[in-house]
Amino acid sequence: TIEELKQNLLSFYTGVQRKNVGILAQQSKSTEKNDKQVIESLHYIKESGYKILDIVESGNITELGQMFDKHWKHKKRLAKGITNPQFDEIYEIAKNNGALGGKITGAGGGGFFLFYCEENHSKLRKAMKDAGLKEMRFDFDYEGTKVLVNFMDYSLNNNGQ
Repeated sequence: TIEELKQNLLSFYTGVQRKNVGILAQQSKSTEKNDKQVIESLHYIKESGYKILDIVESGNITELGQMFDKHWKHKKRLAKGITNPQFDEIYEIAKNNGALGGKITGAGGGGFFLFYCEENHSKLRKAMKDAGLKEMRFDFDYEGTKVLVNFMDYSLNNNGQ
């Protein structure tokens, strides 16, 4: 199952960097106001985490692509700025070129799209490249977070401060 996931999950950098503070603040305000659409979407996203675990454990990862598609629809309802017309177009291009579903990682508004695609990966890769996205190869890590470079220590030690 893990090998299939490695093969079928493709990550693409949107080229957009954005601080997520505004999106998260808007989402927080909507939650505090008990906005029905936001609350329902947050509950769906939380429950989808459990469902995704079940899917991976069962080995039926085709369902994962379908879950990504549903997840993306709910996430877009959380706050303005999570998506935009360009991202919506990229998502549709991906779906038309083999992706079963996908999601923007993080709060949204930039960063990386992660798509699930079972067949014709090269077609999706070409479509994303033509749309101006760069594929970012990745692998799963089982050891947890590691600090590779700590620039704070580096700058303090090298500047004598």
